[in-house]
Amino acid sequence: MSLKTLQSKVGVKPDGVFGKQTLKACMEHFGLTPESASHFFAQCAHETGNFIIFRENLNYSADGLLRIFPKHFDAVKARQYARQPERIANRAYANRMGNGDEASGDGWRYRGRGAIQLTGKNNYREFADWVGKTIDPDDVADMYAFESAQFFFDRNKLWKYCDEVTNTNIALLTRAINGGTHGIEDRKAKTHKYYGWLKE
Repeated sequence: MSLKTLQSKVGVKPDGVFGKQTLKACMEHFGLTPESASHFFAQCAHETGNFIIFRENLNYSADGLLRIFPKHFDAVKARQYARQPERIANRAYANRMGNGDEASGDGWRYRGRGAIQLTGKNNYREFADWVGKTIDPDDVADMYAFESAQFFFDRNKLWKYCDEVTNTNIALLTRAINGGTHGIEDRKAKTHKYYGWLKE
């Protein structure tokens, strides 16, 4: 629903298809330039699997837990928690990012949501302050999916990479978001495609 929600907000037909009309309306709605809009929405598109996934998937196998959260799971714990997303979140995100302990349920309550995953109680609180209203965490996966990504860009000063559409800037932005260059070719392709749309 997040893409359709976005389309409704920016005044285009909510058909769930991210095309030229939607991108141009989004650029105006968010007050972006063609360059910054191309970067922003390309990164959001990649991070959400083409605007499909707006909630963190924590349904990991034991092997997945050992690979993704090696500091929080040993072989025994991984087997005990495998394929139990709520328990996994509560353990993996306990006692960090402002969350309480595992029993508090904060890990699950403040798990990743939005176009660029907002995670942890502190980040949700900072985002609510940025928006200027109390926000239900679940609303970040739909109503505020793209605003939370804009908040992420603002807070982390990522717009400085968005003044030109170059492969160098795309790589710098990707590292700032992802910590590496995962999916870099897809991110490049989307950024250049969207920039082409906006220059037409």
